[in-house]
Amino acid sequence: MTDLAIATPDTHRRLDAIDRKILTVLQDDASLSVAEIGDRVGLSSTPCWKRIQRLEAEGIILRRVALVDQNKIGLGISVFVSIESGDHSEAWLKKFADAVSAMPEVMEFYRMAGDVDYMLRVVVADMQSYDVFYKKLISSVPLKNVTSRFAMEKIKSVTALPVPPVSAA
Repeated sequence: MTDLAIATPDTHRRLDAIDRKILTVLQDDASLSVAEIGDRVGLSSTPCWKRIQRLEAEGIILRRVALVDQNKIGLGISVFVSIESGDHSEAWLKKFADAVSAMPEVMEFYRMAGDVDYMLRVVVADMQSYDVFYKKLISSVPLKNVTSRFAMEKIKSVTALPVPPVSAA
């Protein structure tokens, strides 16, 4: 249901400057060959490949994907949905998380701190599609409040994490 990113000191020690360069290169273009990645980080193919395999095995690299322009495939509306719940039981959360996780329109799903309990980022084709999604959402479990905010313009959207440098500890 959730991806908790817990940075342990051990993980930071295992990631040297070359590993961090590899992560930066792969986040920019995962379609590069191992030889090209190696050239960019100063390694030959075999040690570069071994490092990539280790980063995958350790779960640092989760997967490699193609990024698709949502507008060019007809998903022109992005909606940020804030949800407040009157029920905070484990059973309610499991039912809610299962229902929302099964909705393909939901791109991101967070449990929040503060005045909102959950936040969703939803993409749909049009207002009618959002209405269908909204009705499905509110019928999934009892909700206290649902607030929808429609994005008018995407100003910045990145997928690459800013890989921190090796700390001198």
